[in-house]
Amino acid sequence: MASYKALVKDVIRKADVLLEIIDARFPDETRNSEVERDIIRLNKPLIIVINKSDLVSKEKLEKTKTRLSKIAPVVFVSSRERSGTTMLRHQILASAAIKAGIKGRDILVGTLGYPNVGKSSVINSVTGRHRASTSPISGHTKGVQHVYAGSHIMFIDTPGVIPFDEKDEYLQGLLGIKDATHLKDKIGVALKIIEKMLAENKAALESFYNVTIEDESSYDVLEMIGRLCNFLQKKGEVDETRTATRIINDWQNGLLLI
Repeated sequence: MASYKALVKDVIRKADVLLEIIDARFPDETRNSEVERDIIRLNKPLIIVINKSDLVSKEKLEKTKTRLSKIAPVVFVSSRERSGTTMLRHQILASAAIKAGIKGRDILVGTLGYPNVGKSSVINSVTGRHRASTSPISGHTKGVQHVYAGSHIMFIDTPGVIPFDEKDEYLQGLLGIKDATHLKDKIGVALKIIEKMLAENKAALESFYNVTIEDESSYDVLEMIGRLCNFLQKKGEVDETRTATRIINDWQNGLLLI
């Protein structure tokens, strides 16, 4: 963990402009205030990049932007839909223009964020081709890579900022830091996903699984989904673990929108 922390601090020191890439579904949970303070203390330009913006309603995005714009410029990006990357490129150039000592050389852009927020995917979207290695498995980027993006922009691609002292398996499941095969309490994580969907977009949950939800608890909803998916055991009881795995996979693959 100490080595990761040292790596992040080194990237902040070397970069001309820093991107903090966060998950649109969990903007506050995927921010790192310690990293933000380090960037501000060194007087480095910071851009907050809200990735996976296609998974969240425009209303929620605007509310998030209003809050976070008080800290730094905010850009919405969907690396899956290749949207927002032109705006991000322009913001990088604008942020670099106010920093002395860059003229005549490439702008070094540091990319920071938690595992699985899509740092490498954002870089690939900006460059317009598959230059940074990506994987659905969190922590895939193992070392520092330099990726040229044109227009005198050079990305420093790094491993994700490890969530220091983070022991909440439920949050790790929601953020996709751990996939279903590495979660001990699959049912608990699935129930958290259902609770979030019920609170923020019940209609999407009903539509995706073709269920009608009235006053049922999250556990009741999990049972309903299991029966509709025909995930049944020998005595006709719902296979809760198999159902939970399906829900977690659907969530982490971006099939459930909030």
